[in-house]
Amino acid sequence: MPGAQLEVSLLTYGPGNIYWERFGHDAIEIRDRNSGESVSFNYGMFDFNQDNFLLNFARGRMRYRMDAVRTAEDLAWYRGEGRSITRQYLAMKPQQRAQLRDFLLWNLRPQNVQYDYDYFTANCATQVRDALDRVLDGAIRQQLTQRPGDMTWREQTDRLMAAQPWLMLLLDIGLSGYADQPLDAWQESFLPSVLARELAHVHVSGEDGTLRPLVASDRQLAPSRLTPPPAQPPDLRLPLLVAGGALSLLLVLTGKSRKVWAQRSFAVLGSAWLVLAGLAGVLMLGLWTLTAHQAAWANANLLLFSPLAWLLIPALWGTSTTRRSHLLAWLLLTLAGFGLLANLAGLIAQRNLPWILLALPVWLALAHVLRWRIGNRESGIGEP
Repeated sequence: MPGAQLEVSLLTYGPGNIYWERFGHDAIEIRDRNSGESVSFNYGMFDFNQDNFLLNFARGRMRYRMDAVRTAEDLAWYRGEGRSITRQYLAMKPQQRAQLRDFLLWNLRPQNVQYDYDYFTANCATQVRDALDRVLDGAIRQQLTQRPGDMTWREQTDRLMAAQPWLMLLLDIGLSGYADQPLDAWQESFLPSVLARELAHVHVSGEDGTLRPLVASDRQLAPSRLTPPPAQPPDLRLPLLVAGGALSLLLVLTGKSRKVWAQRSFAVLGSAWLVLAGLAGVLMLGLWTLTAHQAAWANANLLLFSPLAWLLIPALWGTSTTRRSHLLAWLLLTLAGFGLLANLAGLIAQRNLPWILLALPVWLALAHVLRWRIGNRESGIGEP
Protein backbone atom coordinates (compact mmCIF):
# COMPACT_ATOMS: atom_id res chain seq x y z
CA MET A 1 0.00 0.00 0.00
CA PRO A 2 1.57 3.35 -0.99
CA GLY A 3 2.07 5.98 1.68
CA ALA A 4 -0.27 8.45 -0.01
CA GLN A 5 -3.21 6.30 1.09
CA LEU A 6 -2.10 6.28 4.72
CA GLU A 7 -2.97 8.66 7.50
CA VAL A 8 -0.80 8.85 10.65
CA SER A 9 -2.04 10.11 14.02
CA LEU A 10 -0.84 10.15 17.60
CA LEU A 11 -3.46 8.94 20.07
CA THR A 12 -2.94 10.13 23.65
CA TYR A 13 -4.87 8.64 26.56
CA GLY A 14 -5.15 10.44 29.88
CA PRO A 15 -4.20 8.97 33.28
CA GLY A 16 -6.27 6.12 34.73
CA ASN A 17 -7.13 5.08 38.27
CA ILE A 18 -4.71 2.13 38.68
CA TYR A 19 -1.20 3.06 39.75
CA TRP A 20 0.44 1.85 36.53
CA GLU A 21 -2.07 3.95 34.55
CA ARG A 22 -1.21 7.21 36.33
CA PHE A 23 1.32 8.27 33.72
CA GLY A 24 -1.12 7.95 30.82
CA HIS A 25 -0.61 6.10 27.57
CA ASP A 26 -0.32 6.68 23.83
CA ALA A 27 -0.26 4.90 20.48
CA ILE A 28 0.50 5.49 16.81
CA GLU A 29 -2.57 5.13 14.62
CA ILE A 30 -2.15 4.08 10.96
CA ARG A 31 -5.31 4.48 8.90
CA ASP A 32 -6.02 3.41 5.31
CA ARG A 33 -7.96 6.24 3.75
CA ASN A 34 -9.47 4.01 1.06
CA SER A 35 -10.79 1.18 3.24
CA GLY A 36 -11.17 3.16 6.47
CA GLU A 37 -9.32 0.39 8.33
CA SER A 38 -7.35 1.75 11.27
CA VAL A 39 -4.79 0.05 13.53
CA SER A 40 -3.19 1.41 16.72
CA PHE A 41 0.38 0.43 17.61
CA ASN A 42 1.42 0.85 21.26
CA TYR A 43 4.43 -0.09 23.37
CA GLY A 44 2.85 -0.51 26.79
CA MET A 45 2.17 -4.23 27.10
CA PHE A 46 3.48 -6.30 30.01
CA ASP A 47 2.46 -9.59 31.57
CA PHE A 48 2.41 -10.37 35.29
CA ASN A 49 2.51 -14.08 34.37
CA GLN A 50 5.74 -13.96 32.40
CA ASP A 51 8.67 -15.91 33.87
CA ASN A 52 10.28 -14.21 36.88
CA PHE A 53 8.22 -11.04 36.38
CA LEU A 54 8.39 -9.92 40.02
CA LEU A 55 12.10 -10.73 40.31
CA ASN A 56 12.90 -8.87 37.09
CA PHE A 57 10.70 -5.97 38.21
CA ALA A 58 12.66 -5.73 41.48
CA ARG A 59 15.96 -5.91 39.61
CA GLY A 60 14.90 -3.25 37.10
CA ARG A 61 15.15 -5.63 34.15
CA MET A 62 11.62 -5.57 32.83
CA ARG A 63 10.69 -6.62 29.33
CA TYR A 64 7.80 -4.79 27.73
CA ARG A 65 6.43 -5.35 24.25
CA MET A 66 4.46 -3.57 21.59
CA ASP A 67 1.04 -4.59 20.33
CA ALA A 68 -1.36 -3.68 17.56
CA VAL A 69 -5.15 -3.62 17.81
CA ARG A 70 -7.98 -2.16 15.80
CA THR A 71 -8.32 1.47 16.78
CA ALA A 72 -12.06 1.21 17.35
CA GLU A 73 -11.52 -1.48 19.99
CA ASP A 74 -8.84 0.58 21.71
CA LEU A 75 -10.95 3.74 21.76
CA ALA A 76 -13.96 1.87 23.11
CA TRP A 77 -11.91 0.44 26.00
CA TYR A 78 -10.47 3.82 27.05
CA ARG A 79 -13.87 5.49 26.74
CA GLY A 80 -15.25 2.80 29.01
CA GLU A 81 -12.54 3.54 31.54
CA GLY A 82 -13.47 7.22 31.54
CA ARG A 83 -10.04 8.31 30.30
CA SER A 84 -9.52 11.24 27.96
CA ILE A 85 -8.58 10.57 24.33
CA THR A 86 -6.90 13.02 21.96
CA ARG A 87 -6.01 12.45 18.32
CA GLN A 88 -3.31 14.51 16.61
CA TYR A 89 -3.04 14.20 12.83
CA LEU A 90 0.62 14.28 11.79
CA ALA A 91 1.74 16.02 8.59
CA MET A 92 4.18 13.51 7.17
CA LYS A 93 5.33 12.90 3.62
CA PRO A 94 3.88 9.82 1.88
CA GLN A 95 7.22 8.00 1.94
CA GLN A 96 7.57 8.76 5.67
CA ARG A 97 4.13 7.31 6.37
CA ALA A 98 5.06 4.17 4.46
CA GLN A 99 8.39 3.93 6.28
CA LEU A 100 6.65 4.29 9.62
CA ARG A 101 4.12 1.58 8.79
CA ASP A 102 6.88 -0.76 7.62
CA PHE A 103 8.95 -0.10 10.75
CA LEU A 104 5.99 -0.75 13.06
CA LEU A 105 5.19 -4.01 11.28
CA TRP A 106 8.86 -5.02 11.54
CA ASN A 107 8.83 -4.10 15.23
CA LEU A 108 5.76 -6.27 15.70
CA ARG A 109 7.55 -9.46 14.63
CA PRO A 110 8.11 -11.94 17.49
CA GLN A 111 11.88 -11.49 17.43
CA ASN A 112 11.56 -7.67 17.63
CA VAL A 113 8.45 -7.11 19.70
CA GLN A 114 10.07 -6.84 23.15
CA TYR A 115 12.25 -4.09 24.55
CA ASP A 116 14.05 -3.29 27.81
CA TYR A 117 11.74 -1.05 29.82
CA ASP A 118 12.83 1.94 31.92
CA TYR A 119 10.40 4.25 33.72
CA PHE A 120 11.96 7.44 32.41
CA THR A 121 14.00 6.63 29.32
CA ALA A 122 12.35 3.65 27.59
CA ASN A 123 8.60 3.43 28.06
CA CYS A 124 5.44 3.52 25.97
CA ALA A 125 5.80 7.24 25.19
CA THR A 126 9.53 7.28 24.44
CA GLN A 127 9.18 4.29 22.08
CA VAL A 128 6.39 6.08 20.19
CA ARG A 129 8.47 9.28 20.14
CA ASP A 130 11.52 7.44 18.85
CA ALA A 131 9.57 5.63 16.12
CA LEU A 132 8.22 8.96 14.82
CA ASP A 133 11.64 10.61 15.11
CA ARG A 134 13.21 7.76 13.17
CA VAL A 135 11.20 8.38 10.01
CA LEU A 136 11.44 12.17 10.38
CA ASP A 137 15.26 12.01 10.23
CA GLY A 138 15.72 13.17 13.83
CA ALA A 139 13.67 16.36 13.50
CA ILE A 140 11.78 15.77 16.74
CA ARG A 141 14.88 15.16 18.82
CA GLN A 142 16.77 18.05 17.25
CA GLN A 143 14.02 20.53 18.08
CA LEU A 144 12.90 19.23 21.48
CA THR A 145 16.41 19.09 22.90
CA GLN A 146 16.51 22.85 22.31
CA ARG A 147 13.43 23.41 24.47
CA PRO A 148 13.67 23.29 28.30
CA GLY A 149 11.39 20.95 30.17
CA ASP A 150 8.87 22.18 32.73
CA MET A 151 9.58 19.67 35.51
CA THR A 152 12.04 17.02 36.62
CA TRP A 153 11.35 13.31 36.66
CA ARG A 154 10.73 13.49 40.42
CA GLU A 155 8.27 16.38 40.12
CA GLN A 156 6.28 14.67 37.39
CA THR A 157 6.25 11.41 39.36
CA ASP A 158 5.05 13.09 42.56
CA ARG A 159 2.42 15.06 40.66
CA LEU A 160 0.96 12.07 38.87
CA MET A 161 1.07 9.77 41.90
CA ALA A 162 -0.40 12.35 44.30
CA ALA A 163 -3.75 10.53 44.38
CA GLN A 164 -2.01 7.59 46.10
CA PRO A 165 0.06 9.34 48.81
CA TRP A 166 1.74 6.29 50.32
CA LEU A 167 2.93 5.05 46.94
CA MET A 168 4.02 8.57 46.01
CA LEU A 169 6.08 8.81 49.22
CA LEU A 170 7.70 5.42 48.61
CA LEU A 171 8.69 6.46 45.11
CA ASP A 172 9.94 9.85 46.27
CA ILE A 173 12.14 8.48 49.05
CA GLY A 174 13.56 5.89 46.66
CA LEU A 175 14.51 8.34 43.90
CA SER A 176 18.06 9.69 43.94
CA GLY A 177 19.48 12.90 42.52
CA TYR A 178 19.26 11.31 39.07
CA ALA A 179 15.54 12.17 39.13
CA ASP A 180 16.24 15.84 39.93
CA GLN A 181 18.39 16.74 36.94
CA PRO A 182 17.02 19.49 34.67
CA LEU A 183 15.28 18.03 31.64
CA ASP A 184 14.82 19.23 28.11
CA ALA A 185 11.50 18.71 26.33
CA TRP A 186 12.84 15.56 24.62
CA GLN A 187 13.56 13.91 27.98
CA GLU A 188 10.35 15.13 29.59
CA SER A 189 8.36 13.61 26.76
CA PHE A 190 8.64 10.32 28.63
CA LEU A 191 5.07 11.30 29.54
CA PRO A 192 2.44 10.84 26.80
CA SER A 193 0.76 14.14 27.66
CA VAL A 194 4.06 16.04 27.42
CA LEU A 195 4.92 14.35 24.12
CA ALA A 196 1.55 15.39 22.71
CA ARG A 197 2.08 18.95 23.93
CA GLU A 198 5.63 19.25 22.64
CA LEU A 199 4.90 17.81 19.19
CA ALA A 200 2.76 20.89 18.61
CA HIS A 201 6.03 22.90 18.62
CA VAL A 202 7.81 20.69 16.06
CA HIS A 203 8.10 21.76 12.41
CA VAL A 204 9.03 19.49 9.54
CA SER A 205 9.77 19.93 5.88
CA GLY A 206 6.82 19.48 3.52
CA GLU A 207 6.90 17.99 0.03
CA ASP A 208 7.54 21.47 -1.39
CA GLY A 209 10.47 22.00 0.98
CA THR A 210 8.77 24.58 3.20
CA LEU A 211 8.54 24.13 6.97
CA ARG A 212 5.15 23.34 8.45
CA PRO A 213 3.86 22.16 11.83
CA LEU A 214 4.15 18.43 12.39
CA VAL A 215 0.71 18.41 14.04
CA ALA A 216 -1.70 19.29 11.25
CA SER A 217 -4.73 19.26 13.55
CA ASP A 218 -5.85 17.81 16.85
CA ARG A 219 -9.17 16.72 18.21
CA GLN A 220 -10.42 15.51 21.54
CA LEU A 221 -12.29 12.27 21.02
CA ALA A 222 -13.37 11.78 24.63
CA PRO A 223 -13.15 13.94 27.77
CA SER A 224 -11.86 12.54 31.04
CA ARG A 225 -14.46 11.45 33.57
CA LEU A 226 -11.79 10.88 36.22
CA THR A 227 -10.29 13.29 38.73
CA PRO A 228 -7.34 14.93 36.95
CA PRO A 229 -3.89 14.94 38.54
CA PRO A 230 -2.74 18.26 40.04
CA ALA A 231 -0.94 20.68 37.76
CA GLN A 232 1.99 20.90 40.21
CA PRO A 233 3.61 18.33 42.52
CA PRO A 234 2.67 18.52 46.21
CA ASP A 235 5.08 20.35 48.50
CA LEU A 236 6.17 17.67 50.99
CA ARG A 237 8.28 19.92 53.21
CA LEU A 238 5.64 21.10 55.70
CA PRO A 239 3.79 17.75 56.06
CA LEU A 240 6.99 15.81 56.70
CA LEU A 241 8.35 18.52 59.03
CA VAL A 242 5.13 18.36 61.06
CA ALA A 243 5.31 14.55 61.17
CA GLY A 244 8.97 14.59 62.25
CA GLY A 245 8.37 17.32 64.81
CA ALA A 246 5.37 15.53 66.31
CA LEU A 247 7.23 12.23 66.61
CA SER A 248 10.31 13.87 68.11
CA LEU A 249 8.17 15.69 70.71
CA LEU A 250 6.49 12.43 71.70
CA LEU A 251 9.87 10.73 72.01
CA VAL A 252 11.23 13.45 74.29
CA LEU A 253 8.11 13.58 76.50
CA THR A 254 7.83 9.81 76.92
CA GLY A 255 11.58 9.14 77.02
CA LYS A 256 12.19 11.57 79.92
CA SER A 257 9.18 10.46 81.93
CA ARG A 258 9.54 8.11 84.89
CA LYS A 259 6.17 6.48 84.33
CA VAL A 260 6.23 2.88 83.12
CA TRP A 261 3.61 3.39 80.42
CA ALA A 262 5.53 6.36 79.07
CA GLN A 263 8.78 4.41 78.95
CA ARG A 264 7.06 1.58 77.08
CA SER A 265 5.54 4.09 74.66
CA PHE A 266 8.99 5.58 74.08
CA ALA A 267 10.45 2.14 73.36
CA VAL A 268 7.61 1.24 70.96
CA LEU A 269 7.66 4.56 69.08
CA GLY A 270 11.44 4.69 68.91
CA SER A 271 11.75 1.08 67.83
CA ALA A 272 9.14 1.55 65.11
CA TRP A 273 11.15 4.46 63.76
CA LEU A 274 14.43 2.54 63.94
CA VAL A 275 12.95 -0.52 62.22
CA LEU A 276 11.54 1.57 59.38
CA ALA A 277 14.70 3.68 59.06
CA GLY A 278 16.87 0.57 58.88
CA LEU A 279 14.54 -1.11 56.40
CA ALA A 280 14.54 1.99 54.19
CA GLY A 281 18.34 2.02 54.29
CA VAL A 282 18.60 -1.65 53.33
CA LEU A 283 16.19 -1.18 50.43
CA MET A 284 18.06 1.88 49.15
CA LEU A 285 21.38 0.05 49.39
CA GLY A 286 19.86 -2.90 47.55
CA LEU A 287 18.47 -0.69 44.79
CA TRP A 288 21.89 0.92 44.40
CA THR A 289 24.07 -2.18 44.43
CA LEU A 290 21.86 -5.00 43.19
CA THR A 291 19.50 -3.53 40.58
CA ALA A 292 19.46 -1.65 37.28
CA HIS A 293 17.18 1.08 38.70
CA GLN A 294 19.56 3.94 37.86
CA ALA A 295 17.11 6.50 39.23
CA ALA A 296 17.69 5.00 42.69
CA TRP A 297 21.48 4.80 42.68
CA ALA A 298 23.56 6.86 45.14
CA ASN A 299 20.50 7.98 47.08
CA ALA A 300 21.36 10.80 49.51
CA ASN A 301 18.55 9.60 51.78
CA LEU A 302 21.01 6.95 52.97
CA LEU A 303 22.42 9.72 55.18
CA LEU A 304 19.03 9.85 56.90
CA PHE A 305 17.94 6.21 56.94
CA SER A 306 20.63 3.64 57.62
CA PRO A 307 20.74 -0.05 58.62
CA LEU A 308 22.84 1.18 61.58
CA ALA A 309 19.54 2.28 63.13
CA TRP A 310 18.78 -1.33 64.03
CA LEU A 311 21.79 -1.41 66.37
CA LEU A 312 20.14 1.26 68.51
CA ILE A 313 16.96 -0.73 69.27
CA PRO A 314 18.31 -2.56 72.39
CA ALA A 315 19.16 0.78 74.02
CA LEU A 316 15.49 1.77 73.92
CA TRP A 317 14.39 -1.39 75.73
CA GLY A 318 17.38 -2.06 77.98
CA THR A 319 17.61 -1.30 81.66
CA SER A 320 20.60 1.00 81.13
CA THR A 321 21.92 3.22 78.39
CA THR A 322 25.57 2.78 77.38
CA ARG A 323 27.87 5.40 75.98
CA ARG A 324 28.21 3.24 72.87
CA SER A 325 24.51 3.56 72.11
CA HIS A 326 24.68 7.29 72.80
CA LEU A 327 27.59 7.67 70.37
CA LEU A 328 25.69 5.68 67.75
CA ALA A 329 22.68 7.96 68.16
CA TRP A 330 24.90 11.00 67.69
CA LEU A 331 26.52 9.41 64.63
CA LEU A 332 23.08 8.99 63.04
CA LEU A 333 22.23 12.57 63.99
CA THR A 334 25.52 13.82 62.52
CA LEU A 335 24.87 12.04 59.22
CA ALA A 336 21.43 13.64 59.00
CA GLY A 337 22.93 17.02 59.88
CA PHE A 338 25.53 16.63 57.15
CA GLY A 339 22.72 15.79 54.75
CA LEU A 340 21.02 19.07 55.62
CA LEU A 341 24.20 21.14 55.22
CA ALA A 342 25.09 19.43 51.94
CA ASN A 343 21.56 20.06 50.65
CA LEU A 344 21.56 23.74 51.60
CA ALA A 345 25.07 24.27 50.23
CA GLY A 346 24.22 22.58 46.94
CA LEU A 347 26.82 19.85 47.44
CA ILE A 348 24.14 17.25 46.77
CA ALA A 349 21.90 17.70 43.74
CA GLN A 350 19.14 15.55 45.20
CA ARG A 351 16.01 17.44 46.25
CA ASN A 352 15.44 15.55 49.51
CA LEU A 353 14.87 18.43 51.94
CA PRO A 354 11.39 17.10 52.92
CA TRP A 355 12.95 13.84 54.14
CA ILE A 356 15.65 15.74 56.02
CA LEU A 357 12.94 17.75 57.77
CA LEU A 358 11.29 14.48 58.80
CA ALA A 359 14.38 12.60 59.98
CA LEU A 360 16.59 15.24 61.59
CA PRO A 361 14.22 16.13 64.51
CA VAL A 362 13.71 12.45 65.31
CA TRP A 363 17.44 11.69 65.43
CA LEU A 364 17.92 14.78 67.57
CA ALA A 365 15.21 13.64 69.99
CA LEU A 366 16.67 10.13 70.33
CA ALA A 367 20.20 11.45 70.90
CA HIS A 368 18.90 13.94 73.48
CA VAL A 369 16.95 11.33 75.47
CA LEU A 370 19.85 8.87 75.52
CA ARG A 371 22.25 11.62 76.62
CA TRP A 372 19.80 12.67 79.35
CA ARG A 373 19.64 9.10 80.65
CA ILE A 374 23.42 8.85 80.81
CA GLY A 375 23.57 12.14 82.67
CA ASN A 376 21.04 10.91 85.23
CA ARG A 377 22.95 7.71 85.78
CA GLU A 378 26.28 9.48 86.23
CA SER A 379 24.77 11.98 88.66
CA GLY A 380 23.36 9.14 90.74
CA ILE A 381 19.73 9.88 89.96
CA GLY A 382 19.34 6.68 87.99
CA GLU A 383 17.47 6.04 84.82
CA PRO A 384 13.68 6.07 84.79
